[in-house]
Amino acid sequence: MAPIRILVQCSIPFAEDDWHVGRFAALVETLRGLRQDDGSPLAEVTARNREVDASGRDPILASLDRKSWDELWLFAVDGGEGCNDAECAAIDAFQRAGGGVLAARDHQDMGLWLRKLPGVGAAHFFHAEPFRETDLSRCARDDQETRSIDFPNYHSGSNGDPQAISPVEPLHPLLALPGGRRITWLPAHPHEGAVVPPPGDARARSVAHGRSTTTGRPFHLSVAFERSSEYAGRAVAESSFHHFASYNWNPAVGAPSFVTEKPGTGLREHPEAMQHTRAYVENLVRWLAPAGRGRAS
Repeated sequence: MAPIRILVQCSIPFAEDDWHVGRFAALVETLRGLRQDDGSPLAEVTARNREVDASGRDPILASLDRKSWDELWLFAVDGGEGCNDAECAAIDAFQRAGGGVLAARDHQDMGLWLRKLPGVGAAHFFHAEPFRETDLSRCARDDQETRSIDFPNYHSGSNGDPQAISPVEPLHPLLALPGGRRITWLPAHPHEGAVVPPPGDARARSVAHGRSTTTGRPFHLSVAFERSSEYAGRAVAESSFHHFASYNWNPAVGAPSFVTEKPGTGLREHPEAMQHTRAYVENLVRWLAPAGRGRAS
């Protein structure tokens, strides 16, 4: 079977001292190393930053279609203004046509433009009104260390450390391991964003909860969207792109200079947590694949 064609896309143009797509090299390497049962590659991966033409559009994103891609792994690493209306319309049409979409952002208003996306975008909540969490008690700082970052900023641990996660019952295929086991570890981050199943959207359900190491408050880590008559493709809203950043998997590779929090070493010392993280990546690939390609459940 032909490999699943994945576009790993950052929402900013290349800038050396920022979260450009090279900062996700370990993820890309992991994706390219996945194998089908016959030993052939499971995925064919293209990794790129946002590049605009004279019209101000990214020509790849603005013409995104199922002829070229099966999945879009979208990392909203910008300060709030990333993809424009034409690109968002193409992303939405891609999912309606059967493409899988992973949309990940981070704290406060990073990736605020995701709210232009119907469905998966509506699962993301921000600092800016009117896109705050409806539970007003959550509209307060969680991470207290980095005072330049405001809510939502759930503190699940240090970069480079694992966080224990709680699968939401019934167990979603994204968190299933062989032999009836389950994924219970993902990379931590000092200030994760907020994702919540959009009220009234029957396609959406929470997959996993994290828990703040600062306040003990639980929060959603991942929201999954099933196929429907309107959307032939699945989608996942992720609370933080740091679950996939090379720095979070191994702080020794470095981060942009504006990352000032002291990293941890827990993932390096806890190999099972990295095994769970890579299993989660593979589950995402298979679950987001167009109908008839990955796992049906």
